[in-house]
Parts: sequence; structure tokens; C-alpha cells
Amino acid sequence: MKSIYVGNLVYSATNQEVEELFSQFGAVNSVKLIQDRETKRPKGFGFVEMEDEGAQQAIAKLDNTDFMGRTIRVTEANPRK
Repeated sequence: MKSIYVGNLVYSATNQEVEELFSQFGAVNSVKLIQDRETKRPKGFGFVEMEDEGAQQAIAKLDNTDFMGRTIRVTEANPRK
């Protein structure tokens, strides 16, 4: 299982839209879009969890591509400290 960082998302992107984007590369286990704790507004980034093989393919194919009008950054997520 790999965790993928997805950055520079449009603030209106939903979990479902991000899941649809990544599901073309394999089964998506979870999508978590990060929100500001106080305002509950989206912060423009999130994390997708996928199986290793699909995750590598998604990272290679989706990094620096257009999604909903913005160029997204897709990389392997750093482990939490």
C-alpha cells in the first residue's frame, strides 16, 4: 500500500473526483482532502492510498498534468513524523 501526495488541487475538487482520476490506474483504497481546522475550507492538497503497482503508475502519469484547470503535483507521500 502506498500513500500519494496530491498538491495544487482546485479548492472545489471533491473526494469523488480525485478518486475517479486515480482509479484509472488501479483500486483506490482512500482519498483524504485536507481542510483547514478552523474555517473548514479546503487547503488544496490531499492524499490518495492505492496498491503499490497502481500508485507508481499514477504518480508517473499524473504528475504535472492538468486537473480541473490546474497543474497538479503527484508524488509519493513522505511518512508522518
